Amino acid sequence: MATTTQLKQQIQAGAYDAALTELYTAAQVPAQRARYLQTIEGFERHFGAGREGRLYSAPGRTEIGGNHTDHNNGVVMAAAVDLDILAVVAKNDDNCVRLISHGFGKIDDIDLSVLTPQPEESEHSASLIRGVAAGFAQRGGKLGGFDAYSTSHVLRGSGLSSSAAFEVCLGAIFRSEYNGGDFEKFSQVEIAKIGQYAENVFFGKPSGLLDQTACAVGSAISIDFKDPAAPVVEKVAFDLAAKGYALCISDTKGSHADLTDDYAAIRREMESVAACFGKKVLREVDEQDFLAAIPAVRAKTGDRAVLRAIHFYNECRRAVALREAVERDEFDAFLRLIVAGGHSSFEYNQNAYSIHAPQQQGVPLALAISQSVLEGRGAWRLQGGGFAGTIQAFVPLDLLDTYRAAIDGVFGAGSCHVLTVRNHGAIEVVPEL
Repeated sequence: MATTTQLKQQIQAGAYDAALTELYTAAQVPAQRARYLQTIEGFERHFGAGREGRLYSAPGRTEIGGNHTDHNNGVVMAAAVDLDILAVVAKNDDNCVRLISHGFGKIDDIDLSVLTPQPEESEHSASLIRGVAAGFAQRGGKLGGFDAYSTSHVLRGSGLSSSAAFEVCLGAIFRSEYNGGDFEKFSQVEIAKIGQYAENVFFGKPSGLLDQTACAVGSAISIDFKDPAAPVVEKVAFDLAAKGYALCISDTKGSHADLTDDYAAIRREMESVAACFGKKVLREVDEQDFLAAIPAVRAKTGDRAVLRAIHFYNECRRAVALREAVERDEFDAFLRLIVAGGHSSFEYNQNAYSIHAPQQQGVPLALAISQSVLEGRGAWRLQGGGFAGTIQAFVPLDLLDTYRAAIDGVFGAGSCHVLTVRNHGAIEVVPEL
């Protein structure tokens, strides 16, 4: 194992350039090399120089199809992107995790002898650290302390799943540092499940498993959550550049901070429909039975729950159709499905903005701008939890400058991010990936 001093020397000498190219593209190597050096130096400032350490990275993700279907055991398509969390990690002998995230100042100091939810940590990063550790312990994993310094390019509150990236990065750290890098016992999907457990039980957000799986596995993937204990994950070859398109994620600068109840209501209402049939989730309810029973169901659950259930069934079909369109090289059909899914999320799932703050409608505004620029040539949709954060667009390369100028003109310079699909999930970064 290298010391932090040696890691810096190796990065400066270009030993990590192939890995950086693999993770971020060749064009980004100089900037990423500088970022890695700065992150190591940040670790040294807080925890001391010359310690033996490792580098870890976990990507954000973009949801391509299957908006809010995962928590009801549905089907999704998603992709890891080249915005990531980077962490420098060194073991300690104190059985505590001490983690500092760049830009936040406060250190999380977690005693690993306490592995139950702490109320004061709810909705804070400390709860995720403790929750991931608890998830490992429950699966017979070994635990131990470490010091870590992290930097993140995954936009917080943006729909790119910064929390999921953080969770699965922690999972990769515990796996490599204390469990011998055991990918059989702690596979990428198992790491995702541990992350979801931490978020549901310790953080207090009732998320599904889409975000963590996409961040942990990497690449473009299709996930069927019919059996959430054993989700079926398939990688999908996805080359936008070959089609003359770019993937754009536009940040509308809205915060997710006060939206936990909005997210929870979607899951709660879908499950209330399932409960009308004596089932826990919609995947267990036959769609035709649901459609036939709408008059009785709406009387019990309300119309919004019925509309969200309609979205669930249609969106699961769309997620399958999106994967099939990519596999069949039917890109025009893919674009049409993206737009249709966006309309369903807005109109039926109703997660384009919060009814508690109707004056804040950055996501609908970004969608309207996207439609005005791209209609007939590209595709656009809200993504992720919704209500605030980012939208996604597939933009013809000859319209990219026009589209970026339109988005940045409303939401500020740098709001439109042009991303690539990353083929690696949560990993230890070594010179030869």
